[in-house]
Amino acid sequence: MEADRALANARRRSGLTLRQLGERAGTSHATISAYEHRRAQPSVGTANRVIRAAGFRVESTLIPTVPSDDEERGAELVEALELAAAFPARHSSKLRYPRFADAAGRRP
Repeated sequence: MEADRALANARRRSGLTLRQLGERAGTSHATISAYEHRRAQPSVGTANRVIRAAGFRVESTLIPTVPSDDEERGAELVEALELAAAFPARHSSKLRYPRFADAAGRRP
């Protein structure tokens, strides 16, 4: 979770000022501002408390990733697997394919 974005988004959507949200969450407006501008990182509990004070709740989903020391290589693997999933696993016996001409321009 990107706390800075989540907190700023919740505050804006609630229509609260930094001071109002700080009062509701039991913290200072300066602390809320520091979280929103990445000058400080709230704990998960604090982020939840502030977001609840804005009238929202946090829901999270765990998404598996490809384990890799090399992030670029992992991304390539994910893209290859997604591409492979787009093709049928078994070919139809009635599969049609284009007939290409040979070097002399003759078609089979």
